[in-house]
Amino acid sequence: MADTFSQIYIQVVFAVQNRKALIQSEWEEELNKYITGIVQNKGQKMLTINGTANHIHFLIGMKPTCCLSDLVREIKKSSVAFIKEKQFSKFQFRWQEGFGAFSYGQSQLSDVIRYIEGQKEHHKRKTFQDEYVAFLSAFEIEFKDEYLFEWLDD
Repeated sequence: MADTFSQIYIQVVFAVQNRKALIQSEWEEELNKYITGIVQNKGQKMLTINGTANHIHFLIGMKPTCCLSDLVREIKKSSVAFIKEKQFSKFQFRWQEGFGAFSYGQSQLSDVIRYIEGQKEHHKRKTFQDEYVAFLSAFEIEFKDEYLFEWLDD
């Protein structure tokens, strides 16, 4: 085979540390554009990005040479520095450890894009925790509740 051909679509989901509602609507679009720039600069294709005040979803077309963990680590690290530099949050902003990554086929893309774009409406009815557990269950990913989320200190 003379070249590598692939079709890899991944939805990535991660939360603000302790699921605090720190992403403000006034700067959310600028954050999404910044994250999109990171994805594109790493040679991947951003298909859509959206979220709520406490978490983010994005769908990328990924090349097989990309290491997803490295990409997400760079997105988290750089976006935290960006938020701090721009002084978007008066609170310390951090992303929660870990992330969810879910793969899709070409025929599913329009539904996934519509789902991600409808995040704010969707979360009027369902919490992030419920949504995330539903993803893990639908994709048959085993997990233990006690290791699923970082919890707020009492």
